[in-house]
Amino acid sequence: MKEFFAKKTNAWMRYHDLEGEGIPILFIHGLGCASSFDYPQVAVMKDLAGYRRILVDLLGSGFSDKPDGFDYTMSGHAEYLADFIASLSFDKVILFGHSMGGAVVLSLAARCPECLAGVIISEENLDAGGGFFSRQVAAYTEEDYVTVGHEKMVANSRREGNTQWAASMAVSLPRAIYRQSRSLVEGGTPDWRDTLYALTVPRTFIFGEQSLPDPEQERLAGQGIQIEIVPAAGHSMAWENPEGLAAAIRRGIDRVSADGERSG
Repeated sequence: MKEFFAKKTNAWMRYHDLEGEGIPILFIHGLGCASSFDYPQVAVMKDLAGYRRILVDLLGSGFSDKPDGFDYTMSGHAEYLADFIASLSFDKVILFGHSMGGAVVLSLAARCPECLAGVIISEENLDAGGGFFSRQVAAYTEEDYVTVGHEKMVANSRREGNTQWAASMAVSLPRAIYRQSRSLVEGGTPDWRDTLYALTVPRTFIFGEQSLPDPEQERLAGQGIQIEIVPAAGHSMAWENPEGLAAAIRRGIDRVSADGERSG
């Protein structure tokens, strides 16, 4: 595992860097998750094996540092990730984000448009208001969540059989989970949906088959966004069908490659 020192936060972000050719893919995970936990199975599938794959654990999650004073907003994550991308001297990069990670991706895309080759998002809430879990978290006060709510959420997830998310949540910083949830509920400035619609690079949005029907499918397709569906999976598609998710990401990458050939 490699490290990047985020100077403004005085903390170390950790990541896997899997060697490969072509445009690198940066993986950004969802709320209570970690790319080091979610994406190794996805990244080694044949559809992605030839690409350079960078699996980031956001601050507050996984193996990265968990500074108590960081704001953990989507824009806060995007700020140090922009510095991280600059440190790697990429000419171009493809950003992949799942759920909350999609909001981070869109916040990041606005910060580094010159190196952006394409955006691939899976089941992100594009509007303010948050999702099922972030709304539950944000309903607490911060201190109540840190002292009581986080432990309850982990225990409830285990009891309901959502053991993988419970395991990942258990090693996340409770204060980070709360502040990220508040950021998702409050939404982005500019709006994440508007940011996605305004991007001029190829855009792909991925749904799990079991999450459909979803009115977003038609709405996004009407904006020229490529829609991909992972069979036999719902929201937790990286765990439920890693091969299917890898294939969907690859089709998004193929669109980036095709767009590059047309531009050339």
